[in-house]
Amino acid sequence: MTSRERLQAVLEHKSPDRLCVDFGAGGQTGIGVCAVHRLRQAVLGEKYHRVKVIEPYQMLGEIDESLRQALQLDVVGINPPGNMFGFKNEGWKPFTMPVDGTKVLVPEKFNYTKDENGDLFMYPEGDTSAPPCAKMPKNGYFWDSLQRQEPIDEGKLDPTDNCEEFGLFSDEDIGYFRREVDYYYDNTDYGIYLTIPGVAFGDIALVPAPWLKEPKGIRDVEEWYISTALRKDYVYKVFEKQCEIGLANIEKLADALGDKVQVVFVSGTDFGTQRALFISLQAYRELYKPFQKAINDKIHKLTNWKIFIHSCGSIYQLIPDLIDAGFDILNPVQCSAAEMDPVRLKSQFGDELVFWGGGADTQKTLPFGTPDQVYKEVRELIEIFNNNGGYVFNSVHNIQSNVPLENILAMFKAVEDARNG
Repeated sequence: MTSRERLQAVLEHKSPDRLCVDFGAGGQTGIGVCAVHRLRQAVLGEKYHRVKVIEPYQMLGEIDESLRQALQLDVVGINPPGNMFGFKNEGWKPFTMPVDGTKVLVPEKFNYTKDENGDLFMYPEGDTSAPPCAKMPKNGYFWDSLQRQEPIDEGKLDPTDNCEEFGLFSDEDIGYFRREVDYYYDNTDYGIYLTIPGVAFGDIALVPAPWLKEPKGIRDVEEWYISTALRKDYVYKVFEKQCEIGLANIEKLADALGDKVQVVFVSGTDFGTQRALFISLQAYRELYKPFQKAINDKIHKLTNWKIFIHSCGSIYQLIPDLIDAGFDILNPVQCSAAEMDPVRLKSQFGDELVFWGGGADTQKTLPFGTPDQVYKEVRELIEIFNNNGGYVFNSVHNIQSNVPLENILAMFKAVEDARNG
C-alpha cells in the first residue's frame, strides 16, 4: 500500500499492510523542536541543521520530507497560514533556545523581549509595541498565554467580542488551502490531514487569543470556565455565531478541495482531567454537542472527510456522545487517565472510532522511563490498538523537547519491529 492507501484502510476500519504512523501532521501529534533536532542528528547524521519551529506557541519542530521518509511516516498535515501568535511561518531567522542552547529557525515576526530574570515575552503579530501575549520561562521549552482580561462589566458583556477572531475565509485563504492540498495530493502518496480553523468550540488554548492585540470579551481561562456554568447564555451565543461562520467556511472548503483530503481536525477542546470529566454530560449535551454535531453533519454531508477530535484526560464517559456528535477519530487517547484502559476502549469503541495516538505515555514512560520500558509499552499498546485495524500510531500528545533521545529511538524501534511482525 501507499501511505495514502494505508491511511484510507485505517479510516475504513480495515487492517492495512502495516502499521500506519503519524508524527507532525497536526499541532497535537508533533515533537518539540529540541527533540526533533536530536532526532535528526541520530537518524540523518545532521550535526548543524537548524530545525524550523513550525508551531511557535508549543515550539514544535518541523518534520520535513527527509525526516518523514527516514521515519517512514504516512501522513502530512496542512495547517492554516497564520500561527497562534498571528503571523505567518515565513522569512526564517535563527533563534537559540535559552534552556539548552539548541539552535533553531523561527519565523521572521517571531519578535520577543527578555526580562532581568531571563524570561522571554512574545507579542501578537510580532508587534513589540503591543502588550505581550505569552511568556516562556527561562527554563521552559514553550510559551504560556498571559492573562489580558479587562475588568468584566456584566452589563456590557457582548458575545460578539468573543467572536472577533472568527471570519469567513477569503479567496486568498481558499487559494492557500487549495494549493497546499493539490501539491501533496498530486506530488506525494501521503495521507492528507487538514486543520480547519475556527470550529473548535471553547478550546481553552484559543480562548486567550494570543494572536489578538486587544482581545475583548471573556479571555481569562478561569473566567471562561466559570462562564460556561454561570454565563451559559453568553457562551451559547458565542458558539452560535462561531458555528454560523464555520458552516459557511466548510462549504467553501468542500467545494475547493473535494475528496482530496482524508482527515480534518476540527476540535481540540479538552473535556477531561486526569481523574474524571470536568464537565457534566448534561452540560456537554446542552452547550457543546449541538454545535459540534452541526459542523460534523455538514462535513459528512458534503465530503468523505473523517473528523478528528483531540480531547485529553479521562473522557471515557463522554465517548458515546462524541460518536453521536459525528466524530470519527479520537486523539490523543490518554491511557494514563482514569477509565481510559486501552483494552476496554478498543473493545467498546473500536468499531466506531479510529484511535489516533495512545501509543506511548508522554507523562511518565516516554520522558522518565528507560528505553526498555518505552519499547515494551509501545509494543503492548500497538498490539491492542492495531488489532483489526482502525489505528494510527502516535504518542499520547506531543513529544516534549526534553524527552531523552534514547527513549524516542526506543519508541521508533518498537514501531519498526511492529511493522516487520
